[in-house]
Amino acid sequence: MAGHSQFKNIMHRKGAQDKKRGKIFTKLIREISTSAKSGGGDPNSNPRLRSALMAARAANMPKDTIERAIKRGIGADGADNYDEIRYEGYGPGGIALIVESLTDNRTRTAGEIRSAFAKAGGNLGESNSVSFMFERLGMIQYPASIGGADRVLEAAIDAGAQDVESGDHGHFIATAPDDLNQVREALEKSFGAPVMAKLSFKPLNTLPIAGEVGKALLKLIDTLEDNDDVQTVFGNYELDAALLAEWENG
Repeated sequence: MAGHSQFKNIMHRKGAQDKKRGKIFTKLIREISTSAKSGGGDPNSNPRLRSALMAARAANMPKDTIERAIKRGIGADGADNYDEIRYEGYGPGGIALIVESLTDNRTRTAGEIRSAFAKAGGNLGESNSVSFMFERLGMIQYPASIGGADRVLEAAIDAGAQDVESGDHGHFIATAPDDLNQVREALEKSFGAPVMAKLSFKPLNTLPIAGEVGKALLKLIDTLEDNDDVQTVFGNYELDAALLAEWENG
């Protein structure tokens, strides 16, 4: 399947992110508030908010925290104003990176992200400087426990999905961007609410990365993900198996 390695990378990076519970909550709260502000506080009529709530519940976010985030988004409890900004650049080894952020201070965020790239030996580029190397798609994640790969693949195809990757870390289902919500709704009838359903970037081609360059890349990605303003980092890398195992156990 095209993009197999990138699905695997996403799985493993998400696993690492889950260990940073406090950071995850901060990012989820921003996404919930922004989703509610842009599309209203009713998840039944706001697909983006519905996806954000799925992620929050999967991260075991307390109900009252979720409710406060929605209220802030709709202005009932002090409005939050976050700008959605996408940064693009090259990291160690010439790896193309896309950084999605939600920020209340553009100058601060741009400076911090630029500094992170520079310290890693990379450089931040202009808008669209690397995005042409990626395909925009919808991505839905389910835990491995919902069923076998064949069952999920059949259900995903029937729902209109484009691709499926199944492994120990779960099932990742790719869709066309405009089909994300209808595929998610169809799969919910068979498997319940997914862990995650959101728009994503998939590289058209991946570059193998290993050794010290690979470690430098992972350090940069960790630095970016540790920034409260950064929501998601995408890259066109394929991790060396030994490096991946070392990083996961580190």
